[in-house]
Amino acid sequence: MSASSAAFRFRPATAMLGLSIREVSQALRDGRVSATELCKQCINQIQRTRYLNAYITVIEETAMEQAKRADNRLSKGKPLGPLDGIPFSVKDNFCTDNIETTCASKMLKGYVPPFNATVVQKLLDQGAVLVGKTNLDEFAMGSGSTDGVYGPVRNPWSYATQYREQSKEDPDSDWAITGGSSGGSAAAVASLSSFLALGSDTGGSTRNPGSLCGVVALKPSYGLLSRHGLIPLVNSMDVPGIMTRSVHDAATVLRILQGRDEKDSTTVQAPNTPPSLPEHFDIRDICVGIPKEYHAPGLSKDTLAQWSRVAAMFEQAGARVQEVSLPHTQHSIVCYHVLCCCEVASNMARFDGLEYGHRSAVDSSTDAMYATTRHEGFNNVVRRRILSGNYFLLKSNYERYFVKAQQTRRLITEDFKAVFRSGIDVLLTPTTLSDAPRYSDFIQEDNRTRSAQEDVFTQPVNMAGLPAVTVPTALSPRGLPIGLQLIGQTLQDWKLLTVAHWMEQQLNFPLVRFHEDSNKRELDQSFRERTHTVGL
Repeated sequence: MSASSAAFRFRPATAMLGLSIREVSQALRDGRVSATELCKQCINQIQRTRYLNAYITVIEETAMEQAKRADNRLSKGKPLGPLDGIPFSVKDNFCTDNIETTCASKMLKGYVPPFNATVVQKLLDQGAVLVGKTNLDEFAMGSGSTDGVYGPVRNPWSYATQYREQSKEDPDSDWAITGGSSGGSAAAVASLSSFLALGSDTGGSTRNPGSLCGVVALKPSYGLLSRHGLIPLVNSMDVPGIMTRSVHDAATVLRILQGRDEKDSTTVQAPNTPPSLPEHFDIRDICVGIPKEYHAPGLSKDTLAQWSRVAAMFEQAGARVQEVSLPHTQHSIVCYHVLCCCEVASNMARFDGLEYGHRSAVDSSTDAMYATTRHEGFNNVVRRRILSGNYFLLKSNYERYFVKAQQTRRLITEDFKAVFRSGIDVLLTPTTLSDAPRYSDFIQEDNRTRSAQEDVFTQPVNMAGLPAVTVPTALSPRGLPIGLQLIGQTLQDWKLLTVAHWMEQQLNFPLVRFHEDSNKRELDQSFRERTHTVGL
């Protein structure tokens, strides 16, 4: 993805927003733009694109204070790092000190954590400026960012020139989903209101919306980034994800966030890495694997064409490309469903209305209050997963479901290990079956079915703990992004990003260009009530 300001046409007020982190960081150091001006531009862009419903909370006052402090450091020539003064956003399932954290659920409305998640704190320690908390599926359970209490997130590309010129319908009824569950973060980066955003990735929740919204989405190796302060979904698979508009930017953020954390015992020491990705890389040293099992039912002809095109691009550049087999892939969706529900049942037990979050007015007994609180606080998706997980964990079912799923997970992990031992450096796969579906089509099926369909290419990576990154590849005939996924070996995230950077340079994916009238659209009253602004 090229981020050169000369390569695209921007309105003057938003010209700086289309630059990469590296470019805007240099502009801040050179004094060509101030951190406060940059922050204000991002806040203005959030307001212009409120119809996307990407943000749950916008913290304008606090953000401007952080930006002023960044300007003071920059004026003295003492920046804290490459992110000093750079605006960012965070998915609303990461704890943020003195800022409401809701997980897009009634259960946590009004919950204000007294601490920051480790990854959030690391960004703040680098001088990055937090502008808001982004929308998601409730408790990150979903693949569309359509099932949260604050309403669905709209894909910015639904309001881009390419899509709108083909559509004959009203933009309020004809719009595409962002994917999920980190759809708000993806929309924030794609719509140029944040230079980077944090998401969470349990079965593809960063890579899926990254692909559908045309941004780079990195799921690091399990344990490389701390999960402390990330409200858990599936502890054994959850990973903080990084969303940016270029691979180089994702690598910059990864270097800052990676490493051991005494507050998370699953973290590992980060491997030694160069200061930045190489600008020139000999792709002839790389062997790319194409998993034959990923020719899944429902794979669109457009996505298949891009997959074939990029594989051919690697081969023509001198890389070795060969078909490989991951034979247990066919069992991964069922395995993931069982393990996910079991861990959800355990993690959701803490939300009982006694210590924090929603509490029912029913007080006839402790049991009645507890049961009614959970019924009122959780949506149907969360309740179903809790019930399924408790069923799988019954003494009579434990061996048949949970233990069997863990055994299958080991087989899936061994498949990946065998492929990488054979000399494969990275795997190239689709990220999603197709480009983003229309919201009206997407909601015709239930959450469980949608998640099973959309996670088919992404969730095996989480079960194996591997790093993976989605790279925007091309626009479909509908004018919506198609992304492809690269999968690497455990803790070889830097090598993975090096290959992704080379791939990105060949593809030259464009930034979104909003249709002339789209940014003038105002939110209706319900959207105004869902998006609120707070200051500390």
